[in-house]
Amino acid sequence: MTAKHILLTGPPGIGKTTLINKICDALRSTGIECQGFYTEEIRSGGRRTGFDVVTLCGNRGPLARISEREEIPSSNRREYKVGQYSVQIQSFEQTALPSLQKKSGDNKSVFVIDEIGKMELFSQTFVQSVKSIFDKPNSTILATIPIARGKPLPFVEELRHRSDTLVFTISQNNRDSILQDIVNAVKHSAQSQSS
Repeated sequence: MTAKHILLTGPPGIGKTTLINKICDALRSTGIECQGFYTEEIRSGGRRTGFDVVTLCGNRGPLARISEREEIPSSNRREYKVGQYSVQIQSFEQTALPSLQKKSGDNKSVFVIDEIGKMELFSQTFVQSVKSIFDKPNSTILATIPIARGKPLPFVEELRHRSDTLVFTISQNNRDSILQDIVNAVKHSAQSQSS
C-alpha cells in the first residue's frame, strides 16, 4: 500500500518548518495545491517570545506567548500552558481550522499541518479535524510531529504508527538532501488519491 500521509519528525529547531515551506513551493510548481498552516517563532530582542500560526493563504494568529505577568483568567476559561508559554486556543482554532477544510471540487490539495504537537493538541476540535482528514479516502497530509522521547503524546503516536503513513526523520545531516524524496512521496500520494 502506498503511503497516503507523510510525517516529518526531528528535534526542535532542526528545520522542519523551513522544509515544509520548500516542499509546498516544489509541489505548487507541479500543479499540486497545498492548504493548511505552519507555525512561526516570534522573537523580540533576540529571544523567543512565542509562536504564531500562519495559514498558507497568509492569515496569521497567535498560538502561544510567554506569560510574563500573572494574568487573571476569567472564571469560565481554562489556561493552557506548555512550559513558559500560554497557548491561545481560541485564536489557534479561528486561524488554523478553516485552512483544513477541503475546498469544493479540489481533489489534488495536500493538507499541510505544522505541527501536530503538545500546544495544538489542547484543542479537541483540532484533534477531531486531523482525525477526520487522516481517515478521508481522498486526502493527503504533510505534517510535522515531535520526535518521540520522554512521555510520548498518545495521539501523535497513533498517527506515527498508522499503516498508511510514511515518517521521515529530519537531521542535521539529511535536511538539505531529503527534500526531493519527501516531495516525490507527497506527489505520488496526492496523484494516487485524485485518480
